[in-house]
Amino acid sequence: MPHDFVPLAEQIIDGLLLADPELARAVGDHRLDAVLPDHSDAAVRARVAELRQAGDVLAEVDPDELDAEDAVDLELLSAAVDARLFDLTELREHEWNPLVHNPGFLLHGLMARPTAPAAERLTALSARLEALPDALATADAVLTDCPAVHVETALAQWDGTERLIRDEVVAFADQVPGGADLVRKPVAEALAAVNRHRDRLRERLTEPGRDPRLGSRLWEAKLWHALDSDLTAGELQRRAEADLERLSEEIADVAEQLTGDRSVRAALARLAEDRPDNATIVGKAAAALADTTDFVRRYDLVGLPGDPCEIVEMPEFARGVAVAYCDAPGPLEPATVPTFFTISPTPADWSPERVESFYREYNDHLLHGLTVHEAMPGHHVQLSHSRRFRGSTRVRAVCASGSFIEGWAVYAEQAMTDAGYGGLPVKLQQLKMQLRMTINALLDRGVHCADLSEEDAMALMTGRGFQEEGEAAGKWRRSLLTSAQLSTYFVGYTEVAAIGAARPGGTTPRAWHDAMLAHGSPSPRHLSALLGVS
Repeated sequence: MPHDFVPLAEQIIDGLLLADPELARAVGDHRLDAVLPDHSDAAVRARVAELRQAGDVLAEVDPDELDAEDAVDLELLSAAVDARLFDLTELREHEWNPLVHNPGFLLHGLMARPTAPAAERLTALSARLEALPDALATADAVLTDCPAVHVETALAQWDGTERLIRDEVVAFADQVPGGADLVRKPVAEALAAVNRHRDRLRERLTEPGRDPRLGSRLWEAKLWHALDSDLTAGELQRRAEADLERLSEEIADVAEQLTGDRSVRAALARLAEDRPDNATIVGKAAAALADTTDFVRRYDLVGLPGDPCEIVEMPEFARGVAVAYCDAPGPLEPATVPTFFTISPTPADWSPERVESFYREYNDHLLHGLTVHEAMPGHHVQLSHSRRFRGSTRVRAVCASGSFIEGWAVYAEQAMTDAGYGGLPVKLQQLKMQLRMTINALLDRGVHCADLSEEDAMALMTGRGFQEEGEAAGKWRRSLLTSAQLSTYFVGYTEVAAIGAARPGGTTPRAWHDAMLAHGSPSPRHLSALLGVS
């Protein structure tokens, strides 16, 4: 019966949240604020049994007896359960990826946002530190056959987590009466455990490790779970190759309008003369945020909920995978707290030449596009709308689609430049970002399914993609560290842009964009059904 779905879904959502402190943190459920993930064999077996039972029960629900919103939630929840089963039983990343075991976000989140009184958050933080030695002992026990690139990145991130525990936790504790005494022992024991774990990771660098490439079977299965799309891996390849050809012509056209010459590289070199540095990048991003916000309001492109957004330097423990990210409060977060638009400055040990290359890539004009993507009207605005969706269950809050989230952010870049934002310089950079997105999809599949070499990948990125050497090297590393995620941008954009193009006659862009953002963050195929787009 239709009314049976709501309590069933709520029960399964509770099971997902209570088994996963990382998921709970991401969505704003604070019941596990004092807990670290349990990756022990016994805990994994128990979760697998619960997920299989949940999948069996969901399979008995008849979607034809549900209204449109609940029918979508049934599919989203079933897909989420299946994806977690795949992660734990086939991918088993907790057994070979040491990055999974770093609790940096779980520790940092308790200090960064005032979701509760400081004393309450410090108590939870102390409990997580007390649990860290056992968690890292479990990590050392379950990790085997780790790829070298993952171990190297994990060691760098653990340096940042060590400083967070040693310096930031202690500074935070000093703000609470009696706080220093509360954390003194947990901090000391946690730091000792971190050092033991890092020693073991260094040993792993001397041991043979698995290939970071997943291979076709695992990658295609992971892609299917990540995208929740009818698009096949083969069709993804064909579309990306066709888009690469189209974009190459389009960006040359814009270069000619800008400089009178179709040399894209020469046009980009001119734009790269205007660039930030480590001392100015955060300030310039703040100015770009003000500028993009004013533009969105002036052209009435989408409703702005008005949630606060702060631009901050990326925490050290999170560096090494992406240059920037949006850290938004979850849809279940009861407190009014800001979104963080985080940017990673260049590491202190980089040469002046590498630093210059980085900022030639992330020049002033591209920084405006990055701000559109991460904040206005990209992730920050979309996730602010998503937090306001209220369904009959918490499914939409917990089962968010990465392809929709990333697809909207890329679509927002195009919508802004189509409206004239930034003129030809930002348009040129936006097309370069679309080239990057398209190449990312080809890179993702080529690395994990086709033995794409580093030399060929670098040639594709620096040649057809016009990327700086340092940016391309970082993306090559990211393609090895992640899988399927780089494809979400291209697939999500393709599907979200199709929905955007289906705006009914007589409907304003803002009204249609608000409608696209009014259903949480479902995968694009479900959003199409909810909006009646064929």
